[in-house]
Amino acid sequence: MREVDDVGDIRRFRLARAILIGVGVLGLILGAIELVMKQTPIQIVGVAVWMLGAIILHDAILSPLVLGISVLARRAGHRVSKGVLAIMQGAVVVGSIMTLLVVPEVYAKTLGPNPTVLTFDYAQRLGVMWLVIAALTALTCILYTRRAAKNRLQRQ
Repeated sequence: MREVDDVGDIRRFRLARAILIGVGVLGLILGAIELVMKQTPIQIVGVAVWMLGAIILHDAILSPLVLGISVLARRAGHRVSKGVLAIMQGAVVVGSIMTLLVVPEVYAKTLGPNPTVLTFDYAQRLGVMWLVIAALTALTCILYTRRAAKNRLQRQ
């Protein structure tokens, strides 16, 4: 068993954090330069509006939705395990992010036909995606619950 070197671990953690922050800031700066150099002011405003919409979606819709699912799952007739809760939350987050990515295509499709760019029925595919996520989530929860029960029986 390894001896814990708290000071060394803290230093490595701080170094890793500083490197990650530096890489993130550098990425933001390079992205901003690229945006300003290649896009028109109207396009930059469009990007800003999209980013604002993403923040609003996250803070006003996605986070309360995940919290609501957590509260409802905990108040269910029997106790829901943390693993099942995490699986359900993960599914909602993945579905919401995918929805955020697809909604602009759904909206663009309503603006008029452009068969060379918008070739699919994105709204229908979004609905199918949510059905698949729901089915995979249910299957994963069932498998997780069975495995957890089997592990509990083996430990007894």
